Amino acid sequence: MKKPGSLKKPTAGNWVIVTICCFLIFVCFMPIMSVVARSLSSSDAIILGQVTLLPVGTNLEAYELVITDSRFMRALGWTVILTAVFTVTAITMTTLCAYPLTFERLKGRKIINIMIVFTMFFSAGTIPTYLLYRDLGLLNNPLVLILPGSLSVFNMIIMRSFFFNIPASLKESAAIDGASPVTILLKIYLPLSTAVIATLSLFYAVGRWNGFSDALMFMTNRDFHPIQLLLYNILQNIVQMGDAATLEGFTSPGRPETLRSASIVVAMIPILVVYPWLQKYFISGATLGAIKE
Repeated sequence: MKKPGSLKKPTAGNWVIVTICCFLIFVCFMPIMSVVARSLSSSDAIILGQVTLLPVGTNLEAYELVITDSRFMRALGWTVILTAVFTVTAITMTTLCAYPLTFERLKGRKIINIMIVFTMFFSAGTIPTYLLYRDLGLLNNPLVLILPGSLSVFNMIIMRSFFFNIPASLKESAAIDGASPVTILLKIYLPLSTAVIATLSLFYAVGRWNGFSDALMFMTNRDFHPIQLLLYNILQNIVQMGDAATLEGFTSPGRPETLRSASIVVAMIPILVVYPWLQKYFISGATLGAIKE
């Protein structure tokens, strides 16, 4: 008879699953290791093709050039602010859209749901969108990087489904005690929705941090270019002349590959620092909101 709490011996199937997971983790981690290795390697090692997953001939010159460049650091700081403002705005808009749709007495709720879901599959296109932003005065305006993407229908559906999982008796009891819908949202729903809010915040933050196409099309003022657009310009404007390279305003005596890799690594650090803090909410928030309608 097994003692209570005793651990089962791992089976062959368990070892197979663990092996597959470790292999997939390694495959996903390989590109990051390669970029980091190139950013830390010497120019000669990169020229000779000696760099794979580990740095060869450690060289920190590329990081010094990136960190001391005012334009790169300004773009990095602006992207941090942009991501924070965008995430708060997006979570607010998503909550304000999802919460009313949980009320059965809301007139036209089914029609509103159909109209919202319709936008997931059909859009006007780039040119009508550009003309609309122009008429609204959003072109070359920092708000164009915040407002248009501040509500994701997919994320709204996740939050709405999560709200449906909250017992209706809590809402009914609060309503009997005289609580308004706003009070119910602030005092009951939001405190119970920490997991889904953290998960959706991660979705929005990562999406905004990695986004650059909207700034590329609608923002000509370089002072408001996010870091990803700057990196895009760096990759598009590499000019190799022997051992000299000019990268979107960066001038380096070393190989452009080293400086390019260092720029990518520095741009990854902020979002990688934030991710572990929200990781514990990720699985519960993503699954609980998808249990039932």
